[in-house]
Amino acid sequence: MSFSELFLLVPASPLLSGLIWLVVGVGLLYLARPGAHHAIAAASRLLHHACKLAASSVLLAEQRLKQRNNEVLLAAGREAAERIIEREFERIDASVQRDLAEYPALQRQMSEAITRLEQDYHASSEVPPEPPAWAKVVDAVAKIAPREPVVGEILQDIHESMVRAQRSAIEQYRNDNSKRHRILSRMMPLWRRVARVLGEMDKRVTHLLERSTSIDRHMASYEDILSRSPRAERMLSSSSLTQFFIAGFVLAIAIGGAVINFHLIARPMQEMVGGSSFIMGYKVANIAALVIILVEIAMGLFLMESLRITRLFPVIAALDDRMRVRMIWITFSILLLLASVEAGLAYMREKLSQDDASLVASLIGDRQMAAVAANQWITTAAQMGMGFILPFALVFVAIPLESFIHSSRTVLGLSAQGILQMLAFLLRLAGNVFRHGGAMLIRLYDLLIFLPLWLEERLHARKKPAVENAVVTEGQS
Repeated sequence: MSFSELFLLVPASPLLSGLIWLVVGVGLLYLARPGAHHAIAAASRLLHHACKLAASSVLLAEQRLKQRNNEVLLAAGREAAERIIEREFERIDASVQRDLAEYPALQRQMSEAITRLEQDYHASSEVPPEPPAWAKVVDAVAKIAPREPVVGEILQDIHESMVRAQRSAIEQYRNDNSKRHRILSRMMPLWRRVARVLGEMDKRVTHLLERSTSIDRHMASYEDILSRSPRAERMLSSSSLTQFFIAGFVLAIAIGGAVINFHLIARPMQEMVGGSSFIMGYKVANIAALVIILVEIAMGLFLMESLRITRLFPVIAALDDRMRVRMIWITFSILLLLASVEAGLAYMREKLSQDDASLVASLIGDRQMAAVAANQWITTAAQMGMGFILPFALVFVAIPLESFIHSSRTVLGLSAQGILQMLAFLLRLAGNVFRHGGAMLIRLYDLLIFLPLWLEERLHARKKPAVENAVVTEGQS
């Protein structure tokens, strides 16, 4: 029995058959209305609670991830702060040993200079003695007018002796003054020396005070990190994001340099290992050139670790100083050897290019082009210089690489935290959609059977006055 035969209850009238089926369907829906309402409400509640539970689980995971990110962030900030404080203490120790180690010698020099100044001062303060009191008496007597010639001559001799004594005293006084002046002039270099020593001490003490101020600032940040203050978390998050983008930019520049270095040595490597050999679909020459560049980067990482500029490998940082110095020389020697090899490959590349240009010029008969190709020594020198310098330039990739690795943990954690928050929001939104969607489906269900519901409502409206009248009648009786 086909669907059309089943549908056409009245074969002569499809419209009447459709109306019959519509009435039957509406009647069935009306009869199933309580159960359908309960089923829709139960399904909407189930989906709403499921989404709400999933959102709560996602938020709990987001809180755990946030706590973990904060721990990683604070640990990285604490390590960086400890490294900075350690470097500052090392610098202060070097400053103390360099500047204040000479303090006893400077103190001895100042003591000697002050002692000599004191001696010279006492020597310059001595004055010649005054002439005795009897000289005044004799001078007064010599000025008395004589009455006898013999007495006059005697008085004249006394007067002349007094004049000579005064002149000698004045000359002695002048000599003493000149000696004092020479002593005072000899004191000036000592004063300058004392002033210079005091100036040097002031500069050194000021330098140490500036260092101590910087250490106080770093210690305050370190204490904030240890106390897990929100300010420290915000500062560390901002610093990590800044380091991530800056280190990524520098790494992009380094990748560009590595690409240039690769193209610089790829062609001559074909002459060494063969240009027709392939490994997994890649040329062996290209793989060899890439391996050389990666080995240079690895040697640069080991060199930076040995110099304790970076701390990516704790094993290298834990080596004793003798082994670390040996590792520095070994890695630097390997880098120098690889740089020399790249310079030779760059020279070989330019020679190959010149040979190709000369061959093309000879085939087309252009002698001027052949002469130009034979005199390209500037290009050769430039390529050799680039081949020698680029390996040493790639050494410094270790610094932005360390910053990028340490900051990427924070950035990835913040990104995952944001994704979880967005997922929790979507789950809560879906739960509210399911809850209100269930109510909307109930309303749509009632809309489909509005005619029986209307009839039911009209019947209830008619029965209600009859019931009220019956209640009133019973009350009156």
